[in-house]
Amino acid sequence: MAQLDEKSVVESVNKDLFIGGKWRPAASGRRFQVEDPSTREVLAEMADATPSDSIDALAAADAAQSGWARTPARTRGEIIRRAFELMVSKSEELALLMTLEMGKPIAESRGEVAYAAEFFRWFAEEAVRISGDYYFSPDGTTRVMTVKQPVGPSYLITPWNFPLAMGTRKIGPALAAGCTVIVKPAELTPLCMAALMTILEEAGLPAGVVNMISTTDPAGVTQPLLADRRLRKLSFTGSTEVGRLLMSQASHGLLRLSMELGGNAPLIVFEDADLDKAVSGAVFAKMRNMGEACTSANRIFVQRSILPEFSARLAETMAGLTVGRGTEADVQVGPLIEQAAVDKVSNLLDDAQSRGARIVTGGKSLSIGGYFYEPTVVVDVDPSWRIANEEIFGPIASVYGFEDEDQVIKLANNTEYGLVAYVFTENLNRALRVTEGLETGMIGLNQGLVSNAAAPFGGVKSSGFGREGGFEGINEFLYLKYVAINHRG
Repeated sequence: MAQLDEKSVVESVNKDLFIGGKWRPAASGRRFQVEDPSTREVLAEMADATPSDSIDALAAADAAQSGWARTPARTRGEIIRRAFELMVSKSEELALLMTLEMGKPIAESRGEVAYAAEFFRWFAEEAVRISGDYYFSPDGTTRVMTVKQPVGPSYLITPWNFPLAMGTRKIGPALAAGCTVIVKPAELTPLCMAALMTILEEAGLPAGVVNMISTTDPAGVTQPLLADRRLRKLSFTGSTEVGRLLMSQASHGLLRLSMELGGNAPLIVFEDADLDKAVSGAVFAKMRNMGEACTSANRIFVQRSILPEFSARLAETMAGLTVGRGTEADVQVGPLIEQAAVDKVSNLLDDAQSRGARIVTGGKSLSIGGYFYEPTVVVDVDPSWRIANEEIFGPIASVYGFEDEDQVIKLANNTEYGLVAYVFTENLNRALRVTEGLETGMIGLNQGLVSNAAAPFGGVKSSGFGREGGFEGINEFLYLKYVAINHRG
């Protein structure tokens, strides 16, 4: 395949708002700049939505709701399936666009496009499997019938770090369930979502079923939506702090909520682990998306008997990763998303060093054009420090030693978060004990990846509630109706 032209790929994306099946500028006429984090150059200027634009989007979703809910499930599924096929056919363009606006290496972007498309394929199939039940009441006088129906217009807020997959993971089940939606992408990465709107339009989605508002005023456009009784559902992926605020605002309308929030993932390596598997799994769990993922391994716990060898091998592997602009084929680590991300990573590492932590490799930002930071391994870290209790969201692997199984389970659970954990051991009994003891919504056992469109993604504690993907994902957009039937008349 011929190499794509970066400028042409960006120019092909519509930069307006998508409301009621039409592309239109923001009511204010304002636009904001989207930056390439690997060069700090402006890629494009997007329409900057106002509160009145968000209400227009809700009005369009509300007007389309009854018709879309009545659309046969097979028809809904076929439209979603066409969107999947279009994403696959445009995968190279989408991957390049993602690398340009978000920074991740092109190989990772291709992986995310494939992963994102799978949510459309999965939920195209789930659309026709929405079912209820029919049974006798205990006294035999009544028949109980249950049916599942769409919740209604849904507001979907997606993050910047996975600009396509977090969109399809929410849009797919909503559409399959019969819900109309308003999507608000992160202001740092709105281009992929705009491209997705064009794909859904081309797939044959009726006007108003999906609407998109990009904005630099997320609070301003969100508050009137959450206060409007036409909205019935909020799905948010982002920080726990913002999630708590949105929950408070959504309480007035008693909205159905799905919250995928922060993480502080432990990765545990026992002395009986396959070290080749553990090191490669740790690097993947830590460095996917440059460490800018809620599933990133934030705390790496290694049993003391193998701590020196594991740390050395981890540092050697991390030091060998190629850093650079993600459009270059051999690059394995791209830039962080913005200067604030670099500053946060630097501050966490400086704090750890001031307390006695030792850097084995890396440890500084790189002046090569964008927001780059070296892959870093730091050891002699204490679990009470900031670096162990805040999301790093960057390429720093912090390593901790532990003595035994009971101790590491307590250390791993000693956090308000509970999204994902990773465990490396060749002992089946230990694997079962530890996975049962960890307070987390997901676990990667002998692997550094848990994301799968066919599996339920979500956490516990301050990492949120609700599940995305899997058989469970569509139920977040359905409510259960019970009908009591007196069959004797």
